[in-house]
Amino acid sequence: MSETIARATKAAHIPILDGFSVVAERYDLILCDVWGVLHDGTRAHQGAGDALIRFRNLPEDGRRRRVILVSNAPRPWAGVQVILDGYGVPREAYDAILTSGDLTRRLIAEHPGERIHHLGPERDATIFDGLDLRLVAAEEADRVVCTGLFDDTCETADDYRDILAGFRAREVPMICANPDLVVEREKKLIPCAGLIAQAYAEIGGAVTYAGKPYRPVYEAALAMAGDLDGGLVPDVARVLAVGDALRTDIAGAAAYGIPNLLVARGIHAEELGVLAEHDRLGEVAEWLARQDVRPDAVIERLVW
Repeated sequence: MSETIARATKAAHIPILDGFSVVAERYDLILCDVWGVLHDGTRAHQGAGDALIRFRNLPEDGRRRRVILVSNAPRPWAGVQVILDGYGVPREAYDAILTSGDLTRRLIAEHPGERIHHLGPERDATIFDGLDLRLVAAEEADRVVCTGLFDDTCETADDYRDILAGFRAREVPMICANPDLVVEREKKLIPCAGLIAQAYAEIGGAVTYAGKPYRPVYEAALAMAGDLDGGLVPDVARVLAVGDALRTDIAGAAAYGIPNLLVARGIHAEELGVLAEHDRLGEVAEWLARQDVRPDAVIERLVW
């Protein structure tokens, strides 16, 4: 069997779920992505919140169901919760939030007193609150923390070529506080810090990524789940990662050995032909066959 046929055959056997309820009882913990799954960048997907609430309220049968929201948002978890409240995501849908911003703060704390340059919009500045550091101009920095583009409505990574070249010339290491390349906002794809970090790595810059798809975020999420249940870390086989991005949500979970579920109506919606409300998943197997990473299952939207 040729590699192409083998890939297509494997993709064809990936189940497409009508609702999460058909598999919910297999799991004790959901690690749920936020942007593109729980909301579209302006308002909540009510069905997703309802599905998580129903999961958390399943009959215990000796098991406690938990939901941890795992986001590549470049700000501390409390700031993300404020955003979710504003969009209408119910707090009853989750137990805790872990962000790449939280992990970035841990990385910064490992280098107390450093001169840090913040490459990103002012709205992300809370990532530095209370930390032992000095925020400085680019030419004075010991380290750069990239949280995103200054204006993600019109800029691209190419607009940062000169400043990145300056960092590279001085061998300034970068922490990327959001490994996402793009995120969904009102059915548009908006560039993220991952694009700048990618550009820096391409010219030889040293980049440390905080968040999905990298192993530390899963270790932190499982440890958080253990803290919620008196130190009892869940069996990875009974954990489900839910997300809308193959490169981060699905690839990261798969590499860690966590079962995973791809939400089709997210950043891959255009590729899957499900932009309009009446569109239905069609050639999903054909599309998945072309990808290097494939999910364990697909759902159009996270619904019960």
